[in-house]
Amino acid sequence: MRRILSILAVSSVLLLAGCATKTRSDALTTTLTAYGSTLRWGDFQSAAQFIEPAARAAHPMSKLDIARYQQVRVSEYDAGAGPVPTGDFDVQQTAQISIVNLHTQSERTIVDHQTWHYDEKTKHWWLTSGLPDITQD
Repeated sequence: MRRILSILAVSSVLLLAGCATKTRSDALTTTLTAYGSTLRWGDFQSAAQFIEPAARAAHPMSKLDIARYQQVRVSEYDAGAGPVPTGDFDVQQTAQISIVNLHTQSERTIVDHQTWHYDEKTKHWWLTSGLPDITQD
């Protein structure tokens, strides 16, 4: 009887861990899809809402940052192979973003190295690496 209870307890823990992992994975997929869509529309101010709240409060977007983001249009967003786990609650993703300067109509592609962290308390994935650097050559 003790052995059966032991097996049931271990099975329950593994089942709950599996559910937690699936929930976390589903949340990641939803978050990355929403973030990618937001960037595809060129809505950088809304994309800033994906940044971890403490980091967003510590480093708010300046007027210069906002002006720079308003100067470009996103023509393509490609997340490539998708996220790569770097720990239980962290993933990295590299995206190539093609942007067009509205004044010169020149297009260039930047590489955005994203780091995402899962907050267990809020059950939410947060971008910890910040918005793409559109000033890179």
